[in-house]
Amino acid sequence: MMPGYGETLLAEGDPLVHEERERLVAEFRRQLELGMWAAVPVADAATGRREAALVTRFEEVPTSAERVLFWPRAAGGAPASRP
Repeated sequence: MMPGYGETLLAEGDPLVHEERERLVAEFRRQLELGMWAAVPVADAATGRREAALVTRFEEVPTSAERVLFWPRAAGGAPASRP
């Protein structure tokens, strides 16, 4: 994480430790329920080009991933608030 670049740590832990994995999955789902997009940074080993792969389920996050990025959907993509 880089201070001053708008990054916020939401949760951290080892997905191989049961309790920590449950906390990570819960936060992942919470962010998606808030209407956020989720992606995992990936780099091409040959070219070094960096990209992001969208994920919609925690199980899609590679075990080698160091982080999952969340950002809001454009133009009101969050679900409507309940009365």
